[in-house]
Amino acid sequence: MGHGVAFVDLDSTLIDVNSGTLWARHEWRVGRLGTLDAVRAAMWLGRYALGDDSLDLALAHAASLYKGMPEPTMRDAVAAWFAVEVRPRVRPGGLAAIAQHRADGERVVLASSTSQFAAACAQAEWGLDDTVSTVVEVVDGVLTGGMTTSAFGHHKLVACEVWAARHGVALADCTFYTDSYSDLALLEKVGKPVLIDPDRRLARVGAARGWPVVDWGRSAG
Repeated sequence: MGHGVAFVDLDSTLIDVNSGTLWARHEWRVGRLGTLDAVRAAMWLGRYALGDDSLDLALAHAASLYKGMPEPTMRDAVAAWFAVEVRPRVRPGGLAAIAQHRADGERVVLASSTSQFAAACAQAEWGLDDTVSTVVEVVDGVLTGGMTTSAFGHHKLVACEVWAARHGVALADCTFYTDSYSDLALLEKVGKPVLIDPDRRLARVGAARGWPVVDWGRSAG
């Protein structure tokens, strides 16, 4: 297929909040995350919001906390959390953009550093065609505490390149919507980079390169 696809970031792009923050708070409330780990998660997410590129360390640490958890338990926990805390935070303009791409015959693919479990919820909830995400390792139905794929920063570009090659798509024919400077590598490879509520570093780069900035609004949630 010669058509490009629209890749869409999740955190602070399709939704108006970082889902990692929502998950860390939720896990602390239900007692699966200790106070020290909750503080560490908040620190990492705060550094990420300020432009620190070390979120890979946070993703690896987060994966390690769930070593030994059965996959169905994690899948159910994420689905319940997503329905209550993430689904209401979708930006109305994001839904409109998805609908427009679909009307134009283009596939829409989530490209997010979130886990495969949250990505699957997003795909089902908003009718996306596929997902590219961080993949935590599962062996014999149990989380090992490791990751098989990261989709943060440059790793997101690599993961999308793999997806595009598998589906016969050229990234030069694709659109990518994101808010984050950490996604610069993928933005530089697609034909149509679009910035949604960009962070300060990305806003500066986008202004210099003439990349469009689009307002998708805020959620009712």
